[in-house]
Amino acid sequence: MTNAADPTPILPAGTLAPDFSLSATPDQRLRLSELRGRPVVLVFYPADWSPVCGDELGVFNAAMPLFKPKQVQVLGISVDSAWCHQAFIQARKLQFDLLADYEPKGAVSRQYGAYDGNAGCSKRALFLVDKNGQIAWSYLSPVAINPGVDGVLDALDRL
Repeated sequence: MTNAADPTPILPAGTLAPDFSLSATPDQRLRLSELRGRPVVLVFYPADWSPVCGDELGVFNAAMPLFKPKQVQVLGISVDSAWCHQAFIQARKLQFDLLADYEPKGAVSRQYGAYDGNAGCSKRALFLVDKNGQIAWSYLSPVAINPGVDGVLDALDRL
């Protein structure tokens, strides 16, 4: 799915996931390639404190018992700062990292085709990256709709 401001569609299954290094805390970075050997779910979303995003991340948090036995790493990614993410993680008691695609703004979201240039934030997109670093499944959701975890869990079962 594309629009005039963002002509790049999200990366499809079968694509090597672009490596990145983003802030997980104000003083710690996480590199995607460090997680090779285990599946990774990338949850791109517009903003920490928006209602739909909070609900979406809450659903992923509630589903963590389904991900942990399969050694799946869940990572949320938005253009919010690491400081904002830390406050949101504490407020919502999230059990996974939120990564700051803050500066240059949206650079990683753009690599994945998950950036909305008109809104200036990440789109609501999901990616399952397999243990070899290849995208096994991707999905772009309308911004106002919480896509839940069923698609990710189904794709994980197919790995």
